[in-house]
Amino acid sequence: MSKAHPSNGRRLRLPAITALALAAGATAWALREVPAAFGRRPDARDERIRNSPQFRDGVFHNAPSALASATPPGPPTDRSTLRRLILEREGRQPVRPVPVVVPEGGARRPATEGIEITWYGHASALVEIEGQRVLLDPVWSERCSPVSQIGPKRVHPVPVELEDLPQVDAVLISHDHYDHLDMATVKRLVAGQSAPFAVPLGIGGHLRRWGVPEHRIIELDWDETCTLGELTLTLTSAHHFSGRGTTRNTTLWGSWVIAGPSRKVYYTGDSGYFEGYAEIGERHGPFDAALVQVGAYDQAWADIHMTPEDAVRAHLDLRAGLLVPVHWCTFTLGLHPWAEPIERLIAETKEQGVPLAVPRPGERVDVDNPPELDHWWEGIA
Repeated sequence: MSKAHPSNGRRLRLPAITALALAAGATAWALREVPAAFGRRPDARDERIRNSPQFRDGVFHNAPSALASATPPGPPTDRSTLRRLILEREGRQPVRPVPVVVPEGGARRPATEGIEITWYGHASALVEIEGQRVLLDPVWSERCSPVSQIGPKRVHPVPVELEDLPQVDAVLISHDHYDHLDMATVKRLVAGQSAPFAVPLGIGGHLRRWGVPEHRIIELDWDETCTLGELTLTLTSAHHFSGRGTTRNTTLWGSWVIAGPSRKVYYTGDSGYFEGYAEIGERHGPFDAALVQVGAYDQAWADIHMTPEDAVRAHLDLRAGLLVPVHWCTFTLGLHPWAEPIERLIAETKEQGVPLAVPRPGERVDVDNPPELDHWWEGIA
């Protein structure tokens, strides 16, 4: 019987060692930007943060509410919810490609003198209002995660490259979660746009770390306003939480009132249903349209994300006209079936008599002449 040469084992181990080394290198490469993606924790000694009515005990808090808890919650940690997140995946992804509309005209087209809304997927949208353009919560990366190879992956391509967007007058951020604030997208906007970023208190620290010039950062507390030409932007309240790493609520979250000389649009950001919508509607409404969060809801998340029925209730409180649903379709972040938010939303808007537009990603909606519902999502789920 022949004996194996002692060097054979070493030769056999070499490919495995090489594969491990390559895997380790790839992992290290993927993780190289994680510390920067976490952003920068704001200095609690900052006078504006320290004096905010929303800030105490070192963190920001939600407004007191009889409908939701006063302390901002975080993601669910109970065993049942985690089990459902991991194991109950059926129906949560589309089974056919999502139709995407590639916008025409782009930078060559003047901003409308009325109101048009282009939804790019999830919460990213362009609001054109009386000749001004406002970009909401832009996320153009493949994943909403601090790691480019791990985390929720988009289920449809971006309808238009970020560099092909027209020049905008403002970029609005509602809060610092990864599906609303993306480091790579911000860096591309710094290079390709000149507009300021209007953000809730504390988020300026993230932007500064990512190279946004100081003159392009506007930080606001709830009910504070900035004016850019004929555009007036007001940060209003929301019932949510914040955080990009292990610490939570060191930055503020909010919703936005976007006002031109005579017309207004509202964006909810992420929020549970709360009394604040009626107050916002009374103080700032009525609105020609509202972009309202409708997806990623669950009984365990009632304080931080609205159901479709909550969304309609909030829309009515706001005294808004056309409802444009956001925070669905693009990233699988909830426990419900992929198309359920829209199916439930249609039923509730019909019941309440609320006008509704459900655009495809990339589709432009003329608020004064919205398209009829064509149920494009049917047969995809």
